[in-house]
Amino acid sequence: MTVTDGQHIGRGEAVPIRRYNQSPASVLAQIESIKSRQCLDRQQIQKLLPAGAARNALDCAFWDLEAKISGKRAWELANIPLAPEVKTSFTISLDTPAAMAAVAKVHATAPILKLKLGGDDPDLARVKAVREAAPAARLLIDANESWTSDHYCKVAPALCQFGIELIEQPFPADADEVLETLDHPIPVCADEGCHTTADLPRLKNRYEMVNIKLDKSGGLTEAMLLTERAREAGFKLLIGCMVCTSLGIAPARLLASAADYVDLDGPLLLAGDRHHAVSYDNGRIGIPPRELWG
Repeated sequence: MTVTDGQHIGRGEAVPIRRYNQSPASVLAQIESIKSRQCLDRQQIQKLLPAGAARNALDCAFWDLEAKISGKRAWELANIPLAPEVKTSFTISLDTPAAMAAVAKVHATAPILKLKLGGDDPDLARVKAVREAAPAARLLIDANESWTSDHYCKVAPALCQFGIELIEQPFPADADEVLETLDHPIPVCADEGCHTTADLPRLKNRYEMVNIKLDKSGGLTEAMLLTERAREAGFKLLIGCMVCTSLGIAPARLLASAADYVDLDGPLLLAGDRHHAVSYDNGRIGIPPRELWG
């Protein structure tokens, strides 16, 4: 996605999320629906488009344009202190315990591994296998809305022995009220349950942490506000992403400096990345190059 003032060009990237009935065609249609409006800017698109991939692409493109017009980096415009590097988790997709352990062994020196679990009997075996293959790595798990209450009660306490630091979205977002009645031996993080600041009051007694993704929030502008309001409400922060290139990671990287956890491994899951890519060095993400974004 590009925007221009006639002299400078700003770029943004977004990933349509099937979970929310988004597709490349629907995202393009949303963008086309406001294309004819005059003098569009970041503030206007917050009102014209709902939170989601379309607004994210436009919002991040406008940030990039503002940076190029001003000659400043985007984080200077946003008044965000940027750490020279941050540690990201590396995601291990749902598979058999042996297959997940094999991937973990290859990435055993990564600082943090995030395991996808499936809400079925092999879940604990998956975690055990990964822990044995990568004994030094910190471990997070993502249940992707797949668990039942019975499974949670059976698995959550047992996960403590493997040093699991958080459980992401164990229950479907529209059925997570059960978290108000269950013990939390490990902090629970909202992903599908948290999109924008409007979600925070509902999450207060259910989660200890929220996963902020620009494709859910509809761009960096709302994500910055969500970060601030979530902190004020007492939540810890995980900055996440979809499977995307470095152009999608660069805006999220601005929020990562002050996050409790960072899960910005999208480009590592692709066969190739963009030119002037964000640098990754054994789980450590550098500063986005000026030629890429912002």
